[in-house]
Amino acid sequence: MRKILTLLVICLVLTSFAATKVSMVYWPGPESEAMQKVVDHWNATYGKKLGIEVEIINFSREGFWEKQETLLNARSSAVDIIFVATYIIGRLAPHLVPLEGFDLNPEVFIASALESMSFEGFLYGLPLDVSNHFLYYRKDLMLKLLTDATWKSKYEDLSQKYLGIKLSPKKPEEWNWEDYKATAIFFTKKYNPDSPVDYGNVLQMKNLVYNIMIWNNVLWSLGGTWFDQSGNFRINTEPAKKAAALFKELYDLGTVPPGVMTYEFGEANEAFKTGKAFMMIQWSAAYHILTDKKESPLVFDKVALAPIPGPKPSTHVHCLGVALSKYSKKKDAALKFLSFLASEEAMKMYAENGGIPPVEPILTALGSKRPEFPAIAEHVKKYGYVESTLGETMAILEVLSNKLTAYWAGQMKLEDALDQAQRECEAILKRK
Repeated sequence: MRKILTLLVICLVLTSFAATKVSMVYWPGPESEAMQKVVDHWNATYGKKLGIEVEIINFSREGFWEKQETLLNARSSAVDIIFVATYIIGRLAPHLVPLEGFDLNPEVFIASALESMSFEGFLYGLPLDVSNHFLYYRKDLMLKLLTDATWKSKYEDLSQKYLGIKLSPKKPEEWNWEDYKATAIFFTKKYNPDSPVDYGNVLQMKNLVYNIMIWNNVLWSLGGTWFDQSGNFRINTEPAKKAAALFKELYDLGTVPPGVMTYEFGEANEAFKTGKAFMMIQWSAAYHILTDKKESPLVFDKVALAPIPGPKPSTHVHCLGVALSKYSKKKDAALKFLSFLASEEAMKMYAENGGIPPVEPILTALGSKRPEFPAIAEHVKKYGYVESTLGETMAILEVLSNKLTAYWAGQMKLEDALDQAQRECEAILKRK
């Protein structure tokens, strides 16, 4: 009997010291690799003291969102912290707990990044990796255009002939869309046989929602949005017509490679890094590829960044992040880890190991190792916008992708494309 009591006491003591295990879902890749470093540090330090151990569960990227939502729809408590993204935060919000109990300083986390993880006034996700767009261009060719008298004269002549207005070359930071078009024409061999590249620009025009995110920059820069001031969806507007027509005009003029209707991230990068195109609007993730000597030997030292052209320079912003499941049975422990994760200490470690946290001081401080980081911080803070965090965001993007690519391919008229998009998106929003 005494032995049994002794064993029970030992078991109780061991149980009291057993760590609470918090499970966090991630997808494999650089994000989870960076997060594993942070988790390892937590488990060896703060987590050890608090008796809270965090484990990462990797679901494959293929069908990731569906697998995770299956768990949530089943109200499973097997996962405590889930992986989220701006474009599905509204859809997942019914399964999440608003992040409360610790502060996220907007002077540290960039405001548009916090907005990208919010829904109906509540912050549901902790933003960890921020994505935005830049105007990429060849700085060697731009310098010559700004300084060579012969090139300047040719540029002025071409802009007068094809745009009906005599424009002089400007720094990309000063461009509006007329400057963009004039430069695209100038660097296209069809119009300027002396151009050192074949095409003035490359667009991503494949029927793909992520390509519409890039097009949205043009819409926002022209003063457009998806929703009017009353919160009503409005896409059949003058800014939308101008933004859609811009892509169509650049395509019809032949200032882009002929296969761009099948292009997305990889194909656009390939056109730029092989010296076929002078410029492109592209994701910030491309910078590390295009400036790598081994991956991009022809342009690695010739890449420069600028804001998306005006009149109102704008960049799409979305974030990947993590959120607290409503069905977790370990919410207090999970919140303690999330509180640590929101600290500059954790975000610095995350960035040093491959993450891109929307934390301005950290991105700025790491500029010597990652030159694009300060530019990401500046552009996201200064020019960033979030289209929507509604649960219907991806459905809206799919409608816009279907209609706009049909217009660009010559299968629909502009008015019809936008009118149909308006009606289909209204129907989607009425069903919510």
